[in-house]
Amino acid sequence: MQSDGTVQVTTQKLPELKEGDVLLKTRYSEVCGTDIHLRHGRLAGVPYPIIPGHVSVGEIADLGGEVHDIDGIPLKKGDAITFLDVAENCHNCYYCLVAKASTRCPHRKVYGITYGIKDGLRGGWSQYIYLPKGVKPLRLPASVDPRRFIAAGCGLPTALHAVERAEVHLGDTVTVQGSGPVGLMAAVLAKLAGAFEVIMVGAPAHRLAIAKEFGVDHTINIEENNPQERLQQIRDLTRGRGSDITIEATGNPVAVKEGLELTRDQGRYVIVGQYTNAGDIAINPHLDINKKHLEIRGSWGSDYSHFDLAVRFMAKYGDKYPFDKIISRIYGMSEIEQALADVEGLKVMKAVIDPHKE
Repeated sequence: MQSDGTVQVTTQKLPELKEGDVLLKTRYSEVCGTDIHLRHGRLAGVPYPIIPGHVSVGEIADLGGEVHDIDGIPLKKGDAITFLDVAENCHNCYYCLVAKASTRCPHRKVYGITYGIKDGLRGGWSQYIYLPKGVKPLRLPASVDPRRFIAAGCGLPTALHAVERAEVHLGDTVTVQGSGPVGLMAAVLAKLAGAFEVIMVGAPAHRLAIAKEFGVDHTINIEENNPQERLQQIRDLTRGRGSDITIEATGNPVAVKEGLELTRDQGRYVIVGQYTNAGDIAINPHLDINKKHLEIRGSWGSDYSHFDLAVRFMAKYGDKYPFDKIISRIYGMSEIEQALADVEGLKVMKAVIDPHKE
């Protein structure tokens, strides 16, 4: 992907592997909302041209000597793996060592986002991905279909972090703003964390229909009502109070103002969808926050623990939810422009790239 948003297919040499390196033959890589931001130049510090694709799955094609997973078990050629897309955390700064917030490490880099083509095969929209020593692969259990795992994609670890930040308790009512992959996964996880009722506010209708199949209790289509009507519907479902917890997963700043209103007094509001600077909104600190005694938390990215938990989640629950319905279409290398357009136009729930497909 170039800085003007155009996509070109190029050829690069495979890397010479050093001790501890892994070469991954890509099976699937997702098209994320982040890729739309990248196309429009909305993220700072992107070293265009880049190979997009930050969450991927595949098989080990080659190894630089003996490489072990975190349990000390050697990896071998042919193993199905995924990997944390964040690399080069320094483990030596305040955020890594004291704050225990590695997602805020100033040295971190992200596959498909902050690595350029000059860095080699560091994006998933490539037939092979280079994982140097220090990038820890996660082996997929035999019970986890790679296609099913990529259906959950980056939405799953991102939502795991958001729901962790939300501290959902048994009996809570949780409203999720946004019906994309992150919102869908947040709704599923909130239910598993103990929420008795999960409400999804979003659009279009086909996404809300999938959410119902995943167990969301109530859906509110923003194309069919206005903010005041949505507020009243939420209050009708929560004995007049509003949600105990609201999770924003829309990427639209306007949703934040509305989400504060949807949350009950002394509730908790978690913002996970604002990945890029999409502008300002007006908030009344007295009415929207302080008088409501409201708690607001941000949730930025994910770390290795969330990817590890995502793999274990899929091993336990992958066949209990209709994950196959999330992937609307698998696109080949010649169809990437169409995949980006379909994601941006909300025509699909999830677009997946198979770089070995024309």
